Amino acid sequence: GTYQMGLLKSGMGIGGMLLEGIGDTIRVSLAADPEKEVEAGYNILRAVGFPVAGPEVITCPTCGRTRVALESVVKRVKEETRNIRSPLKVAVMGCAVNGPGEAADADIGIACGEGKGVLFVKGKVICALPEERLADELIERIHQASLLQDNGENQQKH
Repeated sequence: GTYQMGLLKSGMGIGGMLLEGIGDTIRVSLAADPEKEVEAGYNILRAVGFPVAGPEVITCPTCGRTRVALESVVKRVKEETRNIRSPLKVAVMGCAVNGPGEAADADIGIACGEGKGVLFVKGKVICALPEERLADELIERIHQASLLQDNGENQQKH
């Protein structure tokens, strides 16, 4: 099928089998760039609870309180952290009213507001920032957390 329909069918079919404990290898076929197939496979594995390298970016569905172009912020965060291998859960939320609480299980995140927002870690607000600095600060902190995780793993190996 098309990319979107193929993605939905693959997610449902493969995800269902993995949740039942059936199989140990997956192959996603889409009418799209092969890189999209690999990305879909990782996302299916992550969605059913398998540990997958790299940040998982979660976001809210947006509502009337959202005052920022959330989709573009999410896209930027994903692009600028795509080479990170640490399995971090990163939240990009549309409002500071509910964002930190809704994404309390995220390792790190931002919740945007009108002209400003907050950076939070495990649901606890760390600081307020102007809107134009939110994504930069989040990306910088993701890179720092990744380095800390990588150094911790290297020390455990020695």
